[in-house]
Amino acid sequence: MARLLSIDDDRSVHHLVTRALEDAGVEVVSALTAGSGVEAVESAKPDVVLLDVMLPDMSGLDAFKLIQDRDPRLPVIIATAAGSSETAIEAMKLGAFDYLTKPINVDDLERLVSHAIESRRLASVPVGMDHLTKPEDRGDAFVGRCPSMQEVFKSIGRVAPQDVPVLIRGESGTGKELVARAIFQHGSRSNGPFLAVNCAALSETLLESELFGHEKGSFTGAHDQRIGKFEQCDGGTIFLDEVGDMSPLVQSKVLRLLQQQTFERVGGNKTITANVRIISATNRDLEQMCEDGDFRSDLFYRLNGYSITLPPLRDRGADRVVLLQHFLAGLNKDLHRDVQGVAPDAMERLLEYEWPGNVREMQSILKQAMLHCSGPVLMASALPDEIRSPAIKEKRAKPAPAATESDSNGFADGPSADYPDQPATDGHHGAFSLHRFISEKLEAGTKDLYAETLAEMEKELLSQVLTHAGGNQSEASRILGITRGSLRNKIRSNGIVIGPDIKVG
Repeated sequence: MARLLSIDDDRSVHHLVTRALEDAGVEVVSALTAGSGVEAVESAKPDVVLLDVMLPDMSGLDAFKLIQDRDPRLPVIIATAAGSSETAIEAMKLGAFDYLTKPINVDDLERLVSHAIESRRLASVPVGMDHLTKPEDRGDAFVGRCPSMQEVFKSIGRVAPQDVPVLIRGESGTGKELVARAIFQHGSRSNGPFLAVNCAALSETLLESELFGHEKGSFTGAHDQRIGKFEQCDGGTIFLDEVGDMSPLVQSKVLRLLQQQTFERVGGNKTITANVRIISATNRDLEQMCEDGDFRSDLFYRLNGYSITLPPLRDRGADRVVLLQHFLAGLNKDLHRDVQGVAPDAMERLLEYEWPGNVREMQSILKQAMLHCSGPVLMASALPDEIRSPAIKEKRAKPAPAATESDSNGFADGPSADYPDQPATDGHHGAFSLHRFISEKLEAGTKDLYAETLAEMEKELLSQVLTHAGGNQSEASRILGITRGSLRNKIRSNGIVIGPDIKVG
């Protein structure tokens, strides 16, 4: 269970924080003074700290420096009274994770604490590469014995000590984040901060603000000055995931940072210096994007100081068996199960499957199967349909036709796939009944309702917005508030076909 240390002389704040985070499974440890809070950093071993700037025995800045001396990787969220954020901003310049204004907004608290805990995990959980990690070992195992994975491990060893940009390439789910963390942990900046940003998850404006920060009043909603990730990460490492989805504007600012180590916040004219090592990752063909004019070739050459390519799981041979054994051992511990092996027919189906989602998909499918497994051996009957049934596997593994931009009407050329069964249909596209969908899944005895419902809702959302936009992806991405590259990935992963009708394959 994750643990938060709340340092505040107001007991009502501790009560609010405890109530707000209990559903998220975060344990809260309270301290009423800076001195007792600093001691609790070593005794309680928190994953994140919520620190008030006004404390009875010392200032929040002094307390923050003491906390940083004891654990430089521990994310600290500063709490400050509304309208007096100068101290919090100063703390962020010194390395604080973020800040909240009082009275504390519960939604903002939950969001920042979740991000901080993930940041702590990225920076602190070791990535083991030398052997198959036992289930009782701490850390994430980077499992691989095939020649191509051994080359990946050698590449990490070669480039980690060198302070050069690294570009990690490979399909989704192959483990690019693990490579980035391993490079950071074995590099010369391992004592500095490590922050990750998914470039496909944010719109252009939000991504620019997230990376470079903004000045108060620079755009609608910019009520306070914000310190960006590059400024927070000075002296450390930043991981830019899905770097191929950056807009041209953000690309130009990242290029300048790589060339001159300087940038300006959004809406500002003050030049800021940041010494940051950039590790980037993509599943896209950046060379082709450069030829098409979608990605700056000068930025590509800068990011590609050293390239590491991860092989897809289907090409890793016997590694699939090793990974299955590793996930089986880990899930036994996490799910409190005692599955000792895999039945021959189940293993045959697992090894025949193409794994389009790679290692991430294998872990997810094995977890689903173990939740359906009632004995000490994982039987084929516990496997999901796409693994157990060759017909379903072939249908789902077949790639959806590429969604392309149209001339004037926004539709792609070519025929569309037949529209499959949907929860309820109505007119052009089908009205999604959330109540009916949940009821049917409950009756079926599902063990993964949350993920299944979110996936179904995403399909419905994308389908309706694309229909409203007439199939025009640029307009749809604007309505959704995501980048066109992110929308394109979601269209592909959900099997949505753009034609005279928007259909889900």
